[in-house]
Amino acid sequence: MVHFHDSSAAGPEDVVNITEMVHVSGRDRGKVVLYALSTCVWCKKTKELLSELGVGFSYLFVDQLPDNELDEVLKEMERFNPKGSFPTLVINSEKCIVGYRENDIREALGR
Repeated sequence: MVHFHDSSAAGPEDVVNITEMVHVSGRDRGKVVLYALSTCVWCKKTKELLSELGVGFSYLFVDQLPDNELDEVLKEMERFNPKGSFPTLVINSEKCIVGYRENDIREALGR
């Protein structure tokens, strides 16, 4: 499972041997996680939209992971998006939006 560390709230037991995600501060809409590629234009647009909406979220550039973490992160992501395509946006470990689907993202998070 992919875990991320928020130094203000998490204790050492909350961090498991996996890369920390980058957190972008904003309004709390639950746990919003973006799996992205650093070279993907649609991933960049998704990040920009989340920022524009003022939503707090975490993201991970999967293509920049060390080899020893890549398989674990892909398995976690593929629980939500079996095709393993990017961007993959997961909201509260329940809703998954694959690709840059602006209207769906706004509907899910733009309240």
